[in-house]
Amino acid sequence: MSETRTGRLVLDNVCKFFTQRGGQAEVRAVDGVSLDIQEGEFLTLLGPSGCGKTTTLRLISGFEMPTSGMIRLDDNDISFRPPNKRDMAMVFQSYALFPHMTVFNNVAYGLRVHHVSRAETHERVENALDLMSLTGLAGRRPNELSGGQQQRVALARALVVEPRVLLFDEPLSNLDAKLRVQMRSEIHKLQRRLNITSVYVTHDQVEAMSLSDRIVVMNQGRVEQIGSPVEIYRRPVSRFVADFIGRANFLEATVLSVEGERVTVRLLGQTATANVNFKPQVGDTVIAVLRPEALVLRADATLEQCMVDQAMYLGSAVEYIVSLGDQRLVIMETDPREENVFAEGSTAGISLIPDSVHLLAE
Repeated sequence: MSETRTGRLVLDNVCKFFTQRGGQAEVRAVDGVSLDIQEGEFLTLLGPSGCGKTTTLRLISGFEMPTSGMIRLDDNDISFRPPNKRDMAMVFQSYALFPHMTVFNNVAYGLRVHHVSRAETHERVENALDLMSLTGLAGRRPNELSGGQQQRVALARALVVEPRVLLFDEPLSNLDAKLRVQMRSEIHKLQRRLNITSVYVTHDQVEAMSLSDRIVVMNQGRVEQIGSPVEIYRRPVSRFVADFIGRANFLEATVLSVEGERVTVRLLGQTATANVNFKPQVGDTVIAVLRPEALVLRADATLEQCMVDQAMYLGSAVEYIVSLGDQRLVIMETDPREENVFAEGSTAGISLIPDSVHLLAE
């Protein structure tokens, strides 16, 4: 393939409202979304069903038109351009391959629509097939391919037209677990190699964390938080984000001191310090976000005691569900030694790793 042409994509206060059947109510599927996606960036739209991520992708691709706001590719307003005039390509969840066409003709389809010469089409298709490790499969039809091979064909078809922006609509959701991991790795390597601006939609947190430069967490049509995978996981701005990204425990903590943005709290009989973006007062109750790996079980009677309800040995880790008063907490210990695994029904001391605490306003 030739040198990748990539672009900067900007959404400025984009809204998409639908009128329900009968005209009784307005559904705000996308409500004031603003994004600045840099050249070569891999950005993922993440959230539960109905959060607006797929509608946002359809607005970017031109399959939906905005109710208000603007979408720009580089310096060009593309808000109301049809999909074939946007210099983008989509990789669909269902692959959307033509069943009666060979692999070669599926990949070549977009080039023929754009009247690319036969010689150039042949060269670009061969390069795309080689890039996606499909050499030797050009004469097969989709029903003669595995799911992973079909997904590679769909990727090759999107890349062969050399788009400025590559769009992914939950492309791995139809694959089995092992193949998803493999294709996730291949998409990651391919995007880094080509340095193409990419927008990816998924509800799978692991996909989002492993692929993205930045993640956009959406909820009810709005952006809850934009940040790197580390920022989203370690410093969620809301309980919704903390609960949706990975797993989280929420415990009340009492503020002991406030020094600028540094707040010291007491919880589980220990003190912990964290940076905050709100202004608590000494004595206030705040919410401590504790990831499963931030809590530790110990055979120590001086620590606050909990009951081990479940102990699930996973090989590389053991996952505990414990009861602490009327709360149930998730604890994850990595590389556990068999003799140190707490049995179900036993009691244990619960401790925390102090620098792993994140605080939210109550």
